[in-house]
Amino acid sequence: MADNKRILVVEDDLEVLSMLRDYLQYVGYEVITAEDGLKGMKALKEGQFDLVITDLTMPYVSGIGLITIIKREHPEVPVIAITGFGYYAEELAHEKKADYILSKPFDIEELRQVITRLLQE
Repeated sequence: MADNKRILVVEDDLEVLSMLRDYLQYVGYEVITAEDGLKGMKALKEGQFDLVITDLTMPYVSGIGLITIIKREHPEVPVIAITGFGYYAEELAHEKKADYILSKPFDIEELRQVITRLLQE
């Protein structure tokens, strides 16, 4: 299964957040959620994570800001960026060193494969 890996999911769309949490828990991960970038930053300060999944466009602190902080303070933690805003947002995420970028709507099987690969690297 998921070998007790901890994943932080930061997403302001509560339906997407709930779906990701439920699916990741179902396949065996410990999942912590945050509804915006500010809460995501707080979660990062309070715990250690094996992987972070973040939306790019959120209130208070954007996913781009969150990726910047993660890669500066926890460069070993892989980050998956998810976005519904297309090419420009994807380019920004790539520039900030996101490890993988998924466009909404994304395929849950692709997400599973990406998480497995990133956690094995």
